[in-house]
Amino acid sequence: MKRNYLNPPQIIMFLFMAVLLAAASAIDMSMTGIMNDALIKWAMNGVIVLSLIPMINVGAGRNFGMSIGLSAGLVGMIFSVNARYTSWAGFFYSVFLGMAVALLFGYLYAKILNHLKLNEEIVGTFAGYSFIPVMNLFYTFAPVTNRQMLYPIGGQGLRPKVNLEPYFGQVLDRLWQVRIGELVIPAGLLLFFFGTGFLLWLFSKTRAGMIFSAIAENERFVRLAGINVNGYRTAAIIMSTVIAAAGVVVYSQSYGILHLYDGPFMMSFPAVSAIVIGGASPRKATVANALIGTFLYQTTYLLSIPVANALLIPEMAEIMRTIITSGIILYAFIFERKDMRNEAH
Repeated sequence: MKRNYLNPPQIIMFLFMAVLLAAASAIDMSMTGIMNDALIKWAMNGVIVLSLIPMINVGAGRNFGMSIGLSAGLVGMIFSVNARYTSWAGFFYSVFLGMAVALLFGYLYAKILNHLKLNEEIVGTFAGYSFIPVMNLFYTFAPVTNRQMLYPIGGQGLRPKVNLEPYFGQVLDRLWQVRIGELVIPAGLLLFFFGTGFLLWLFSKTRAGMIFSAIAENERFVRLAGINVNGYRTAAIIMSTVIAAAGVVVYSQSYGILHLYDGPFMMSFPAVSAIVIGGASPRKATVANALIGTFLYQTTYLLSIPVANALLIPEMAEIMRTIITSGIILYAFIFERKDMRNEAH
């Protein structure tokens, strides 16, 4: 079967981006400023989108329960800031502690998904939503002594937002910045993003990576070959959870603020939309899908805000983002069966 180079979500996003670029040019927006912001948005969100790849490739679906992994990363940052680690010490402490917590969270998450196969995306959505209130209890009673993280009255419970600037805010963004006129390329941030993608690409070429793909294609055949399917599914789910934990640390240091409580509540939907825009199928996702999809999604969203503020109403940008995000996910579900039948032929 002949494969199309562009799928409908990509075509829609390219057309929408072209319209936004024309509108931005008409209102004399700085294209250099847009490109600066687009590069940062691309890389800071990219690692989170990359975390979807292992679960998709093993046939466990798009990870709508990503907030479980994101929460692990938040735990790492909480204890890093509480210990007052700064610069690279704070960043790497957050990443490694978050990944360690994600190993446990991912294992428990895998147990749930393996018990309820064929319903992973629905179960993941509810598991992610249910996990947020559990973590909210932790944030309320966390053993934290850094007064900058606590409510000023009573001294109990973490604040919803914690400023990371005194600790490790934008430590990656400022690493090896390359300036070409007014264009600022965050080389350190981009290298971390590309490096994560390169490691995932290398993993896909290993025996374990190939078994992931084989399980997604024909789980029964792989099981008959004597391979422990649930073991590999568990490994893939843990991988996705661990990468998501690292991804939220990258995201937070770029943003400069640690968002707790309902912060990770809806972060899975833009990530899923991005990888679908990039061309990922229900059982196959590549690093290229994540790179392309994240750039298209984030750049379109970045352009829509100032254009909507200038030409329409300020609230229109968020409305358009919600429509695009939800519409692309709806497209993915509607055409999922059709794509699977086409691949079978």
